[in-house]
Amino acid sequence: MSVKYIIDIDKVEQLNQEERNELKKVTKKYKFRANDYYLSLINWEDPDDPIRKLIIPQVDELEEWGRLDASNEKSYTISKGLQHKYRDTALLLVNDVCGGFCRFCFRKRLFINIGEEVVRDVSEDLEYIKQHKEITNVLLTGGDPLLLSTKKLENIIKQIRGIEHVQIVRIGSKMLAFNPYRVIDDPELIEMIKKYSTDEKKIYIMTQFNHPNEITDVSIKAINKLLKAGAILANQTPLIKGVNADWKTLMELFKKLSFIGVPPYYVFQGRPVAGNKPFAVPIEEGYQIFLKAIMNVSGLAKRARFAMSHETGKIEVAALTKEHIIFRYQRAHDLKNAGKIMVYKRNPNAYWLDDYKDLVEEYIIDNILK
Repeated sequence: MSVKYIIDIDKVEQLNQEERNELKKVTKKYKFRANDYYLSLINWEDPDDPIRKLIIPQVDELEEWGRLDASNEKSYTISKGLQHKYRDTALLLVNDVCGGFCRFCFRKRLFINIGEEVVRDVSEDLEYIKQHKEITNVLLTGGDPLLLSTKKLENIIKQIRGIEHVQIVRIGSKMLAFNPYRVIDDPELIEMIKKYSTDEKKIYIMTQFNHPNEITDVSIKAINKLLKAGAILANQTPLIKGVNADWKTLMELFKKLSFIGVPPYYVFQGRPVAGNKPFAVPIEEGYQIFLKAIMNVSGLAKRARFAMSHETGKIEVAALTKEHIIFRYQRAHDLKNAGKIMVYKRNPNAYWLDDYKDLVEEYIIDNILK
């Protein structure tokens, strides 16, 4: 099926002219991109439709809040397109376009400053990975790697597979939600996955379904093609106000994902990124939504962790008491923080770790791998 992409808000015929004129103020600052398949999932009679909130701009995005690089990815950027935040994982930014531009995107700076951070030729970055034998995982992201032609994507994966110590190639993609026909209509992509997702070295597709309504019959067909080709799939999503920030919706998302063989992986606290205030949920409120959702699903659907991608590492919200909130480093950029547990006094208005000021206790588990 031929899916038509739309980058001009004026071309969204379901919006009236007044709405389009108003939203142009937003799209001048934060770009708009969608396609006719994804727009067809919207119930246009419902102003609070979750898919609409995910893809159609809102005037509230112009509210001053946050910064473009909230996790300071620049601080662990090695060279253009290459990030090395965690010891065993390297990240390659291989594209600066997506099947649609999520309104809550934490990397919208890539679509503002085209070409500044994304690499077209990965040769230099792969040399770094070759020299660092501790790297066992390479994550391809952007932007969306599945917007590359299969030929270009295979060229990258083939080179990575030539590095003996890299065991896992991960592809971060929302195309299974945005445009599953990208998978269904490209047998060469499926053959490429079969070739490079081997018995001993798997390709992981990190999907991003944010709401149950994105999981359509077409998406499920695409998922099954990838599974049969030997890829491993797992889903991650931020908690998004107006979309999945209620326990029943999140529960339904977890259930649907488990039914189709896509394990829930991470649920992220939304980063305090410029333009993202309409989607922000306080940490403690979000954690309670998360807990209630996983309390009502089977063990296969409750494997997700609730965490934030902080500048210093991936920090899990581990527990909440009447007076305290407990955090634990899942991954740490600085190994001295590996496994650290932090207990803070609760702050119901906190949206990020930096909003907590009253540290009660810290505990570091000895890491014998240091």
